[in-house]
Amino acid sequence: MSEPRTSPSIFTRGAVDLGALRPSGSPSPAAGASGADAGGPAGPPAGQPAFSPSGGGNAAVIEVTEATFQTEVLERSMTTPVVIDFWAEWCEPCKQLSPVLEKLAAEGGGAWVLAKIDVDANQRLAQMFRVQGIPMVFAVVGGQPVDAFSGVVPEAQLRQWIGAVLKAGGVEVETPADPRLESADDALMVGDLDAAEAAYKKILFEAPADAAAEAGLAQVGLFRRVQGVDAAAALSAAPDDIPAQLLAADVEVLGGEAERAYKRLVDLVRRSVGDDKETVRKHLVTLFTIAGPDDPAVSAARRALASALF
Repeated sequence: MSEPRTSPSIFTRGAVDLGALRPSGSPSPAAGASGADAGGPAGPPAGQPAFSPSGGGNAAVIEVTEATFQTEVLERSMTTPVVIDFWAEWCEPCKQLSPVLEKLAAEGGGAWVLAKIDVDANQRLAQMFRVQGIPMVFAVVGGQPVDAFSGVVPEAQLRQWIGAVLKAGGVEVETPADPRLESADDALMVGDLDAAEAAYKKILFEAPADAAAEAGLAQVGLFRRVQGVDAAAALSAAPDDIPAQLLAADVEVLGGEAERAYKRLVDLVRRSVGDDKETVRKHLVTLFTIAGPDDPAVSAARRALASALF
C-alpha cells in the first residue's frame, strides 16, 4: 500500500487559519487560557479529554464540534499533540481507519489525543481545513497543523506517522513493539528461515518502507547463503573469484566483522567491470540493509562505494 498522502498546503505554519473559529475577544492559544479563564463554558483541565465518543472510557479519544474546537484542539495542542480525524457515518473507508486510530490513541496513554470531527455536522471546520475527501487526518501541535494524510493506511505506517508527530511536539514516547516483527525475529533466532522469510515479507507487503523488516529479510538471505560453509576456506578465497569473495564477505558479517566485509567488497568493486561490478555492488547494498542506514560503518562504506563507482 502507498505511503500516506500528505497535504502540502499545511506545511507552512499558519497556512490554515485555525484562529478563524476563535470566539471574538478570546485570547490565542499561546496565551494559555482555558475555556473557563476566557469566560466561556468551563472545559476539562488541559490534557484531560472530556469524554469518549464510544462510551468505553477511552480518555484519549474525544468528539469535537465547532463549539469545542478552541478548547479541545487549539488550547490542548499547546501541551499535547492533537490528531484530528475527519469522518462521516456514511464513509466506509473511515470505518476502517478510525478504529485503528482509536486503538493507537488508547495505547499512547495520553501522549496524544485523537479528536474526531463529523464533517456533516461540522462543515465549517471541514472547509477551514480544506477537506476535499475523507478520511482526512491532521496533526496539530502548538496551535497549528504540522502534517496530514488522506485515505486508509496500514497500522505500521500510522505508528510511524504518529511517532513523527510526537517528536514534532517534543514528546518522548517508547513505541510499542510490533508483535508481527517480534514473531518474525523469533523465527529467525530459532533458525526457522522459511517462517521468518514469510513473516518479514508479509510486513513489507503492508508497509514497504519498514526498515526492521527489510533488515530481517536480508538476514534470512545471509543465513541461507552461509549454511554449511567452511568459514576458514571461504575467507581464503581467490581475490578475483566473485562468488567466493561475496561468500567471504557474508562470513565476515556473520562473524561480527562487517567493516572488513564492506572493505573487501568495495575493493572488489574497484577491480571489477561490467556485470561483475554491479553484482558486487548489489551484494554490498544487501549487507548494508542488515546493519541499517544509521550504522556509522555503513555511512563510511557507502562513501567509499560511491568513490569506487565514480
